[in-house]
Amino acid sequence: MKEFDFKDLDKEGLDTLVAISKADAFNEWMYEVISPFMEGNILEVGSGIGNISKYFINEGRTITLSDIRSNYIDLLQANFKGSPFIKGIVNLDLVKEDFSNDYSGYASSFDSVFALNVIEHIKDDEQALKNATSLLKPGGNMVILVPANQWMYNGLDKDLYHYRRYSLKDLRMKMEKAGLETSHSLFFNAFGSAGWVFSGSLLKRKIISPGQMSAFNKMVPLARFIDRITHRFFGLSVVVVGKKPDN
Repeated sequence: MKEFDFKDLDKEGLDTLVAISKADAFNEWMYEVISPFMEGNILEVGSGIGNISKYFINEGRTITLSDIRSNYIDLLQANFKGSPFIKGIVNLDLVKEDFSNDYSGYASSFDSVFALNVIEHIKDDEQALKNATSLLKPGGNMVILVPANQWMYNGLDKDLYHYRRYSLKDLRMKMEKAGLETSHSLFFNAFGSAGWVFSGSLLKRKIISPGQMSAFNKMVPLARFIDRITHRFFGLSVVVVGKKPDN
């Protein structure tokens, strides 16, 4: 398995998040995909700079933001502290050695948990999913979105510190192993797959540039249409929804 050293300051990741932050149509689309499964007291794992967080806040939904990096926590504090809908902004490490004790105050306390493009950055993804599940109340939902299709792994993945990409079967299996009952699974953004392969595999690019993200953002209506007519049989990302059993 690939090994990546954890970076306190992740320049490539931050540059990518900043580029994506300008893609309002894309971010809104992603929010619309996960939003129906989110209710009550919500936890976002890996909030980054708040690209998706802001949609929950703008709709007046109670949410706790989190990230593992202190610079992202600082940015989240600067951007959102004081909002009446923010319940907290937490430094959260899903694979911390003594997770159950260090985060005991959050055990079984959230109605919904989601992590978008987070789990692929974690070597022990199964432990991360198990710990995330422990934060859910019985009956609560978890939504996980990760990169799809291992054959698409390229330099973009490597420079973003992705350990892997996933199939629907892989992610469902790992979420069920973590104690969840999976209820929905789908691919997301088939149109974006071509751009990922072209940029990362053919052109050998290692970052998602603001120009690329801006161009894709303008084509989101087409990307939405393609997902609709293809019934999400393929995509750049995999989305799986799991429910924590009531007993």
